[in-house]
Amino acid sequence: MPNYDLVSLGEVMLRLDPGEGRIRNARSFNIWEGGGEYNVARGLTRCFGAKTAIVTALVENDIGLLVEDLIRQGGVDTQFIRWLPFDGIGENSRNGLNFTERGYGVRAALGVSDRGHTAISQIKEEEFDWAKIFGEGGCRWFHTGGIFSSLSEQSAKVAQGAMNVAKEHGVTVSFDLNYRPSLWKRRGGTEFAQKLNRELVKSVDVLFGNEEDFVVALGIETQSNGSDFLELDERAYEQIITRAVAEFPNLSKVAITMRQATTASLNDWTAVGWSLEEGFVYGRKYQDLWIMDRVGGGDSFASGFIFAALDSLSLTQSVEYGLAHGALAMTTPGDTSMVSKAEVDRLIEGKSARVQR
Repeated sequence: MPNYDLVSLGEVMLRLDPGEGRIRNARSFNIWEGGGEYNVARGLTRCFGAKTAIVTALVENDIGLLVEDLIRQGGVDTQFIRWLPFDGIGENSRNGLNFTERGYGVRAALGVSDRGHTAISQIKEEEFDWAKIFGEGGCRWFHTGGIFSSLSEQSAKVAQGAMNVAKEHGVTVSFDLNYRPSLWKRRGGTEFAQKLNRELVKSVDVLFGNEEDFVVALGIETQSNGSDFLELDERAYEQIITRAVAEFPNLSKVAITMRQATTASLNDWTAVGWSLEEGFVYGRKYQDLWIMDRVGGGDSFASGFIFAALDSLSLTQSVEYGLAHGALAMTTPGDTSMVSKAEVDRLIEGKSARVQR
């Protein structure tokens, strides 16, 4: 039996949350841990009971130890964390900080990252024994994504090397495009992001992205180019997936999440999925979904989808588990899921939000 259901590779940052206030005039912050790739592992463990681990790097100071403690509280195995020495001021390497305010009504959510020269951006391919991680005892699923790959030239090489070894050992590889303009800006912008992502996706089995990732981060052109991504209908997304799998025949499953933000507090939420076996599947439309904190919604979709796939459920069930988990995760603060599988099942079954006693 494998040691892990899933291993994720990515940066884990300390999130500082001003609650209902603004970053610019906050006097106190709540703290969480978070990171695109890590959130998927954490959701799989906390909500669905899977055994997961995170491959990352931290600076060995009190901030790094705090992040490690939060990861442990989330139930994710920390044995693959690489620790870098602290030089006293963080000149050589540091731990990433992510200041995030949730937004409300007409005021959009805002994220301000402080993550330059972080420990994880400096790791090299040879610093992890991927053959051991994926080999004897290994794991069933490996997940990484565009956030980690954008951090540095080395991080993209590490992602590519890890995916190659995972494939050699028959491990399913998933990748979330997760395009962040602020991360690619200093590295050549959209053009460079597309070039790099197109190379990485050649090693992927299951590909995730939101309503703009496939066009902006992967360069998949559609007849709808030039219009607002949020105005594209399901058929346009079907066209995007069709072109993606034509260009990348290695893909066995694809899922695109779609969000229409009426306000920061009120969103429509759905998804389109595709697999070689089942073709296209359209998920339930969550209309007028009230949002407390949208950060991590897509990651929670991915963890719900992966849970169902690992359990050999259908593509329809994978999409529904992803959507329900993502919808519920966005009703609580922080990047990571605070919900139970029972709550996810209840939402999938269409039960009401009446108080449970």
